[in-house]
Amino acid sequence: MAVFLSPVGGVAAQFFTNTGAVLTGGKLYTYAAGTTTPLTTYTTSGGGTARTNPIILDSAGRVPDGGEIWLSTSQYKFVLCDSNNVLISSWDNIWGIGAPGGTAIQTPVIFNSTGTGSNTTFALGGSPTNENTTNVYVSGIYQQKNTYSLSGANLVFSQAPPLNATIEVNYL
Repeated sequence: MAVFLSPVGGVAAQFFTNTGAVLTGGKLYTYAAGTTTPLTTYTTSGGGTARTNPIILDSAGRVPDGGEIWLSTSQYKFVLCDSNNVLISSWDNIWGIGAPGGTAIQTPVIFNSTGTGSNTTFALGGSPTNENTTNVYVSGIYQQKNTYSLSGANLVFSQAPPLNATIEVNYL
């Protein structure tokens, strides 16, 4: 059986209450996405041993039995509660990392250049797919979105970066 590491509590995660206390005895329920139908998770990458549902967290607020959560090829819903079943948080429509149907992990494109003191436009070599996943740095300082714009495959600063400033752009 193919199983995939869970992005929720996957390996050695520690859970806390909303006030920051360790979630001793907390409960992590797993359901089919969008439902309250229990869905099995597994203890190892072999997928041979099912976890209890809910997963009862240990005294350190961690997943017991190796601290790993592995998922089938289905989408999941996770519900985290304290030991008295008071809801702390929930996450829905979660795929295992690399699962078919899930979003593959994307490697960001990294663009590097050097400021001339007068140039405001830099050709990135590719168009970012989402401005929210684009990070711009000038000499290691993160630039707020109001200091530049994206126009296709071009990065346009409102003010030219200083002479010899390093410009780094990370984008998907």
